[in-house]
Amino acid sequence: MEKFFLFIDDADDAAMFPVARLQSVTCAGDGAIVVKFSPGSLGDGQAASIDSVALTVTADTEKTVMQAIARAANATGPQYSDGVILVADDVASKYLDSNITACAITLDA
Repeated sequence: MEKFFLFIDDADDAAMFPVARLQSVTCAGDGAIVVKFSPGSLGDGQAASIDSVALTVTADTEKTVMQAIARAANATGPQYSDGVILVADDVASKYLDSNITACAITLDA
């Protein structure tokens, strides 16, 4: 079964990406992580087609959050039986790791 990362940054703004499409997770500064997926919404063959999600995290916890994302991507078990890994839900204030405080989705960045 394929697994998906789920991000919700507003009541009518959400995105779900296949874990297999994860391109990178980078620290973009203190308290900032960028998760990139390719190809993005423009599809295969489009060089600049990358969707990204900016995660706001507690200062100096970037490594901890990055490790949590990696563990979730590789994990198996009943909590992933539906194939969905909730990384960030700003509406319900639920996060994969307690150090994540917000997310912002950008398609075709």
